[in-house]
Amino acid sequence: MKRTENGMLSIAIIGGGAAGFFAAITAKEHNPDAEVTIFERSRKVLAKVEISGGGRCNLTNSFQGVSDMKQVYPRGDKLMKRLFKSFGHEDTCSWFESRGVTLVTQDDACVFPRSQSALSIVNCLVDHAKALGVKIRTGCKIVGIEPLDDGCLRLQLAGGASETFCRVAVATGGSPRMEGLQYLADMGHELVPPVPALFTFNLADPSFKALMGTVADPVTVSIPETKFRSSGALLVTHWGASGPAILKLSSLAARWVKAHDYRFAIAVNWVNETNQNKVGEMLASIIKNNAQKQLGTIHPFGLPGRLWLYLLEKLALPSDRKWGETGKKTVNKLVETLTNDIYQVAGKGSFRDEFVTCGGVALSNVNLNTLESKSCPHLFFAGEVLDIDAVTGGFNLQAAWTTGHTVGKNIALDDASQ
Repeated sequence: MKRTENGMLSIAIIGGGAAGFFAAITAKEHNPDAEVTIFERSRKVLAKVEISGGGRCNLTNSFQGVSDMKQVYPRGDKLMKRLFKSFGHEDTCSWFESRGVTLVTQDDACVFPRSQSALSIVNCLVDHAKALGVKIRTGCKIVGIEPLDDGCLRLQLAGGASETFCRVAVATGGSPRMEGLQYLADMGHELVPPVPALFTFNLADPSFKALMGTVADPVTVSIPETKFRSSGALLVTHWGASGPAILKLSSLAARWVKAHDYRFAIAVNWVNETNQNKVGEMLASIIKNNAQKQLGTIHPFGLPGRLWLYLLEKLALPSDRKWGETGKKTVNKLVETLTNDIYQVAGKGSFRDEFVTCGGVALSNVNLNTLESKSCPHLFFAGEVLDIDAVTGGFNLQAAWTTGHTVGKNIALDDASQ
């Protein structure tokens, strides 16, 4: 194995995002004598981390209530379960806290730095990488990777220059187009076509969009006649629907909705209760105890007032009608609307701040224990460039930490191909 002039193991990390930095830091920690260089095509590293979680950085999740990885990793769940045995969410929390970043866990299980600033995470990673001696080169776009006869890998840089390394890790994140990963296909890797995986829904109903700013929490949203469903908060926007419930559904059904050209029906269960009998009993109780009060003054299940008035209008029920004047047929209509309110999706919105794709390098192409390429020794993959993605809530960044750590500890071994 060819090394640097001073005999050091040379490692290149392509991509200066979460997975790339974690791979570089872990490699240097496991092999302090290795020469580790991060190549970032833009002028700024960790840009996506800096804007994640609305600038607060939802860096992981407590996984409370997650009984099956498939619930949060629609693609790559089995691999994540395997890799978590070596580095999971608890290890992530310990790693950052041991390096001076105090963390807090919200009621929704999302984990943030106590500072509520993503810069706490960015600065921790950059400072630690520099302290270890990791080289960070920005404005360096890699356009190709060439395996050499001696086992090294030659990186082709935009502009015509090339550099050779003993080991290389690709941590470039998701690519919205196949062309962005073509160089990996040219090396013999199977690619799963990338499609968007976290986005909002455009809805055609103008009266619904007039509720802009309204939040219902929790609700259950689903796609009729499929198994796709998710729960959480729903936010009404000027283009349609957003919020964790919608983003999660878009992730779970990413390929299905792509195949349907982002035009399909969704069902909203506004009360997050699937038992319609229970919903009917709740309404019957309201009628009994508030017979002389108007429909518009009592909001069942704690629904936001504007939303409740909208639903009444949708059913052509006067808000000044008294509850005691509500007959069985009307109650049945209310139950159906509260538990199975249908809307037509007329396209996807762009979730620009945390755009995620599903697809990338097929997991069958890598060693599941080391994330080394099966067809190209000494080439590794970490992060979203792999066919791994998650629902919103810190799970995607956790995948970056876990895969980055896995690559880092294996890429730094004297014989990583074994």
